[in-house]
Amino acid sequence: MILLSVPRTRRRRLGVAAAAGGLLAALLTAAPATAIPDPGDAPATQKEVSPSDRAEAREAIESGEIPGQDEVVHSDNIRHVANIPKDVLPGTNSDLAFQGRYAFAGNYDGFRIFDISNPKAPKTVAQVLCPGSQNDISVSGDLLFLSTDSSRSDSSCNSTTQPATEKSSWEGMKVFDISDKRNPRYVAAVETACGSHTHTLVPERKNVYVYVSSYSPNAAYPDCRPPHDGISVIKVPRHAPHKAAVVGFPVLFPGEGPDGGGNPGAPTNPGVSKTTGCHDITVLPSEDLAAGACMGDGILFSIRNPERPKVIDRVQDNVNFAFWHSATFNQKTDKVVFTDELGGGVGATCNAEVGPNRGANGIYDITGKGDKRKLVFRSYFKIPRHQADTENCVAHNGSLIPVKGKDLMVQAWYQGGVSVWDFTDSSKPKEIAYFERGPLATDRSITGGSWSAYYYNGYIYSNDMAKGFDVLKIDDRRTDPAGRVHLRELNVQTQPDYFD
Repeated sequence: MILLSVPRTRRRRLGVAAAAGGLLAALLTAAPATAIPDPGDAPATQKEVSPSDRAEAREAIESGEIPGQDEVVHSDNIRHVANIPKDVLPGTNSDLAFQGRYAFAGNYDGFRIFDISNPKAPKTVAQVLCPGSQNDISVSGDLLFLSTDSSRSDSSCNSTTQPATEKSSWEGMKVFDISDKRNPRYVAAVETACGSHTHTLVPERKNVYVYVSSYSPNAAYPDCRPPHDGISVIKVPRHAPHKAAVVGFPVLFPGEGPDGGGNPGAPTNPGVSKTTGCHDITVLPSEDLAAGACMGDGILFSIRNPERPKVIDRVQDNVNFAFWHSATFNQKTDKVVFTDELGGGVGATCNAEVGPNRGANGIYDITGKGDKRKLVFRSYFKIPRHQADTENCVAHNGSLIPVKGKDLMVQAWYQGGVSVWDFTDSSKPKEIAYFERGPLATDRSITGGSWSAYYYNGYIYSNDMAKGFDVLKIDDRRTDPAGRVHLRELNVQTQPDYFD
């Protein structure tokens, strides 16, 4: 049992919270191997900061401008109801998925399953050791999908790191049978070009299609050579997952030259990532629509034929976006929010020096109909609370909070915490609630904070890279109607029709 800790009062903030404890249980005790990911979402790191940055962090804490080290603070309309620290999987916590009374939490060393039937006291059901970075996670029926985005000695859960220059190296998708939540069973592996940084499910009755996003090819990598201008599509038969296989590699950025037709990046567009694949894709199956965040490009495409997606529109922001990271549709499908992961998730970008438009969300209206739809930029949104220069902070994974007639979103900002914001007026977004912890350290930069923050059946769940699994409860008249929406399953990158 974890004891409650009571933080000191903080000036300038609307509220404070105590960290709640939770029960721990473990199935595994072996020490996992270290996973080495591709660029983008990096594992936890530490680095020294300048004396002036250390002094500024201490001064900001003393003045009440930022929380104290590890202090928990929040707006009055959010409660922190539970925290479950990391246990036998010490790696970086990553994405989340949900099914019934269970939450599935990725970790660079494997994944963990929680029973959240009582959100105030989640219980660990299983912990599976399967290192592979970054272990992006999704579930559909009795199947769980896990991304491996580092070169491994083989496809097993006992694999070790191995250079990408070796032809025998493996990376790609793993599939588990979770019909018995206490004993997940590894049933299939599919190797994909450049591995699987993230993936997105397009579920059908008999099959599950998996869109695999990966990037950063290199001529020296036998299984990841340029041009890498598309995504891998895997078809997984539900009743025969061992027959899972790649059925296509649709090119999303056709063009001449060794790198295809995506954003060329620097020196043409300084400070912008060259497009050599996609980072993340969000699909809206009810509308046969998808949005791709693809390094230097944002795209809208049709998935009417899931094996052959068709690009409808493509946009770039070569002024304020450095790395198109993820996408979220609103419920009416007339807007999409793209995130920019400036600094690759390890930089301190939530400060006055970087400003409000870089490392932010870009809000786009979707105009027109059918294959003539267009993405039209409206505004940026970034959390209005500056963070210390020792805190990695930038826009990251979030989900809708389902309220009819409103566009509300909860979102992770690494050490910037969890933000709830309203983009009903796409030109004037505003934050309506927040939860955060103070810096992990003031004398050095340590990568941490909330990787994913999602709304599911009345509560907000956050997977903190360093601190573990958090449960939050928002009490606000603007979000209260969402409590009447209950889902049987949620993979945020496969957006549901919440009101069907």
